[in-house]
Amino acid sequence: MKAFTEKEVTGFIAKNLKGWTFENNSITKDFKFTSFIEAFSFMTSVALVAEKMNHHPNWSNVYNHVIIALTNHEAKGVTQLDFDLATEIDRLFK
Repeated sequence: MKAFTEKEVTGFIAKNLKGWTFENNSITKDFKFTSFIEAFSFMTSVALVAEKMNHHPNWSNVYNHVIIALTNHEAKGVTQLDFDLATEIDRLFK
C-alpha cells in the first residue's frame, strides 16, 4: 500500500476529516468524553473495528481523554487504510 504525500493527506483531511491533524507522519485527533467509562467504551468500539480492518491505532487514554494517531508502519506514512479507519472512528464518536 502506497503512502500519500503530505499535500494529499492535508487535502483529504480538509475535505473529509473534521478535527484531525497531520503531524509526525500520522493523522491525529483528540477525543473528549464526560467520563472514563464513556472513553473506555469508545476505545472498545474502535478496537473491534480496527481488528476487523487489521489496522491498529496508536492511542492513549487518560481519564476522559483519548488521543488517536493513525499511520501505516509498513508504508512509512498515511495510507487509504488510515483514512478509512479515521472515518469509522468519527462515525463511532458521533
